[in-house]
Amino acid sequence: MELFDVYPLYDVAPVSAKGIEVKDNHGTTYLDFYGGHAVISIGHSHPHYVNRIKSQLEKIAFYSNSVQNPLQQELVELLGRLSGCEHYNLFLCNSGAEANENALKLASFHTGKSKVISFSNGFHGRTSAAVATTDNPAINAPINKQQQVTFLPLNDFDAFEKAIQSDTYCAVILEAIQGVGGLDEPTTEFYQFIAKKCKENGVVLIADEVQSGFGRSGAFFAFQHHGIQPDIISIAKGMGNGFPVGGILIHESIKASYGLLGTTFGGNHLACVATLAVLEVLEQENLIENARTLGVYFKQEAAKIPHVKKIKGRGLMLGLEFDFEVADLRKRLIHNQHFFTGGSKNKKLLRILPALNISKDHIDQFFEALNKELS
Repeated sequence: MELFDVYPLYDVAPVSAKGIEVKDNHGTTYLDFYGGHAVISIGHSHPHYVNRIKSQLEKIAFYSNSVQNPLQQELVELLGRLSGCEHYNLFLCNSGAEANENALKLASFHTGKSKVISFSNGFHGRTSAAVATTDNPAINAPINKQQQVTFLPLNDFDAFEKAIQSDTYCAVILEAIQGVGGLDEPTTEFYQFIAKKCKENGVVLIADEVQSGFGRSGAFFAFQHHGIQPDIISIAKGMGNGFPVGGILIHESIKASYGLLGTTFGGNHLACVATLAVLEVLEQENLIENARTLGVYFKQEAAKIPHVKKIKGRGLMLGLEFDFEVADLRKRLIHNQHFFTGGSKNKKLLRILPALNISKDHIDQFFEALNKELS
């Protein structure tokens, strides 16, 4: 048997990691400025995270959602307090795509409608309705294209107002900072306009915080930079620091009923303690403030590089846009300088998504390495 070949792979095989350092099978150490698609939020193998999971594994790793799991209640209370979203209810699942699937399904149940508004360069997952709302025809199969999705330009007030007046939409789904699409953002005025029009027209506003949530933007959620209140918030990636966890926060105005949503693995004991560990470290080590502060420092240092034409993003969800495609630069950063970075749909954009506990020294090392490859 062979692996189904769907990923182009770099010739690097990590075997251990600590903090933002990753060691491969040849003993070479790399600095991880990508975090495996923004997944590593509190650093690889954080001792509190490891101890939490080891301790839980010795007790019980899994049972289904047919019985009570007190860890879920512990999680919902801490998440509500740290995020400032006490007026929401939590449904746990396993991934970002699954989170957005459940968000879209719930919006359709709630409104009795089926069409969705999404935005150019948005990315919401690779499954069913989630991939249908993703602006990439290459990953949409004919079965996905049965979904009714309207793609609009980001920050186009007229196009949005015209579309939403048709009274056929169940949901608007939006990333406050586009991840795969290349770090573009709605303006505060546009995000607030969307929220206002959704409320006026009875449309569910879904804030996709799968990549930008859990402190990465310098706020707990990136939509909080804009002073709006979504109806549903989808979360995943950084919430488990590598353990597969996802979920949606559902405003209390949307009511639950038995059988409305369901999952076998979602909210299992290990998933809960992984997420609790992340939240505890975020609070104890003040990592959201660290992300905000170091995001400012990173941008200041990036502005000194003539090759950088635009600096995008917030906190430690950042992009450097050049006047050339960066694929070769990424390879050289890996093989010559031993730095992991990311790409995006924007081929000229270098994506930076390190753990939230990096230091100024790590950023200085990154720019030293980058300058070597640009000289």
